[in-house]
Amino acid sequence: MGTVTALRRYPVKSMLGETGAEMRVTRRGVYGDRAFAVLDASGAVGSIKHPRKWGKLLSCRSRWDGTGVLQVELPDGTTLHAGDAELDERLSELLGRQVTLSDSPPHEGTLERAVPAYEGGVPDVVREQEYVDATGASVTAGRIAAGSFFDFGKVHLVTTATLDRLRSAYPAGDFDARRFRPNVVVDVPREPGFPEDAWEGRSLRVGEVLFRVMVPTPRCVVPALAHDELPADPGITRTVAGEHRVPVLTLGRLACVGVYLDVLEPGTIRVGDPLTLV
Repeated sequence: MGTVTALRRYPVKSMLGETGAEMRVTRRGVYGDRAFAVLDASGAVGSIKHPRKWGKLLSCRSRWDGTGVLQVELPDGTTLHAGDAELDERLSELLGRQVTLSDSPPHEGTLERAVPAYEGGVPDVVREQEYVDATGASVTAGRIAAGSFFDFGKVHLVTTATLDRLRSAYPAGDFDARRFRPNVVVDVPREPGFPEDAWEGRSLRVGEVLFRVMVPTPRCVVPALAHDELPADPGITRTVAGEHRVPVLTLGRLACVGVYLDVLEPGTIRVGDPLTLV
């Protein structure tokens, strides 16, 4: 069906991450992915889904060093390690309030999401619960996946066919895969746009790893934000909402790119590995 062209993980939720030629996948997802998050005193888990409150996290980069210790590179280029008191101080200064970096998911951590104005950005049942917070943004609040810092699925996959299809609808936009923060990018050269739509419920082997395709991945405001040298562009998410709204569980038709995967058989994935529907 296709070939793996990129592998990514994000050691700290909502920060920029790192690429690799190979990555180990456990039952809990890509090893080292979303292992940490930034928390504040209210119990909120730092998520760039609420850009006004947490958007500056995306100006930081997280990576694992050669000894397995987490490093965070701050916007000014300073690199500090997890556990360094100065790191919490610098992150608090960056965000304008007291925060801490943690590898322990709170029992009832709150995940806040900005509510986009266009249809398909959030389920209607969620939109009914929106409120305006202290930042002046319309948001909703939910929970993270139990025992982790994931929003929902353990692994996120995107195909080049889907990105190409969106690019054809909005040629001025840069549909670089980094905007969508996937773990696995797969080149599917002979498929029309959105091939993942047909995979839901199927088993998918990528290299040594066997996955189950769970659901399409709903998109929020994140792909429209600036990532590295990629500029902010609200046309990205509006194009997704206009071109690809599909049913997700019982939540209605949502703007989606890629799919969430559950891990059936752990192993290692490498760039160049084939993708096969089982």
